[in-house]
Amino acid sequence: MGSDGRSWNGVDGGARCGGEEKMRTVAAPAPALAEVPTSTAAVDISLPLPEMTPRIIDLCKELVKEWSSLDSSCFSISTVSGGITNMLLKVSVKEGSDSESSVTVRLYGPNTDLVIDRERELQAIPYLSAAGFGARLLGVFENGVVSSFIHARTLSPSDMKEPRIAAEIAKQLQKFHQVDIPGSKEPQLWNDIFKFLKKASVLKFEDNEKQKRYETISFREIQDEVKELKDLSDLLHAPVVFAHNDLLSGNLMLNDLEEKLYFIDFEYGSYSYRGFDIANHFNEYAGFECDYNLYPDKDVQYHFFRNYLSDRPSEDLDALYTETNTFRLASHLYWALWALIQARVSPIDFDYLGYFFLRYGEYKKQREFCFSLAQGFLSSLRSG
Repeated sequence: MGSDGRSWNGVDGGARCGGEEKMRTVAAPAPALAEVPTSTAAVDISLPLPEMTPRIIDLCKELVKEWSSLDSSCFSISTVSGGITNMLLKVSVKEGSDSESSVTVRLYGPNTDLVIDRERELQAIPYLSAAGFGARLLGVFENGVVSSFIHARTLSPSDMKEPRIAAEIAKQLQKFHQVDIPGSKEPQLWNDIFKFLKKASVLKFEDNEKQKRYETISFREIQDEVKELKDLSDLLHAPVVFAHNDLLSGNLMLNDLEEKLYFIDFEYGSYSYRGFDIANHFNEYAGFECDYNLYPDKDVQYHFFRNYLSDRPSEDLDALYTETNTFRLASHLYWALWALIQARVSPIDFDYLGYFFLRYGEYKKQREFCFSLAQGFLSSLRSG
């Protein structure tokens, strides 16, 4: 599921950066993080938008150099979306009678630092932007960022399955995986899962019904499952790449006129396993209703793989299929444990606890197939 799209009740709960509106893009290369303007100011995300507006305007005047001398009456602010981990705003100023210049302001939701490494995210954004991914980072403040505004529409889950769009996603993902982010190249997937597991296993709920449901969870069982899956996936020696880790439809945008695809929102980005990033994307075919019967079949996956490997046609498709569908299980564990933490700390009215049981139930449902696939592949390598 995605950082801002965790919804399985038919409602798109995510922060969405776009729409059908025109915008101005900045073509200059992204500056290094040290050169990005910063502010110690914060915005109270619990306030109604009219009460936030003066603070937002002051921040934009402070962080966007070209706007520093503008009168506050020049600004207009609208909500692009209010997600379950973020709020996204469009801030615009008039430039003459016809033109308009816009930026996006992303406000972090409360307690998101428990599941998101903001330092890691901010380190990666300038390099990803310079490589052509996402919006350009314009400023950083205490509980959010200011970025350039992208002119594109947000994809729907059904869009992702369309063969032409799926092929473009695959090609762009392969390019994304080649971006070099300075720092440690050690994969973070299992570190993150074990951190989530540690936090999730010691929760206390004020609501008695939630506490009773929570107490039915066997964390010893989950720990054993995580260890066994890690041991199995390690044997596959999957390539380590800088992964998006949250490539749901809401984090994909398409400019139809220019036929340009954008990846956005790199909150969960880290060095991780290639197969995890692809599998996590495939799990998002389930859409907002989380219908995992929509997970792509082998033919659809191979279409994606051929486009992902278009510059390496000799690479073994069966190996990538095995790798991806082994990490399919890791995706369910990751977001299941994420949901438990959110169930305790998030102020958003969403059944995170139910979402845990949904994802962990899907893990158990797919476990035998995925383990057998990996074990059979490894056996064939040993024998031949």
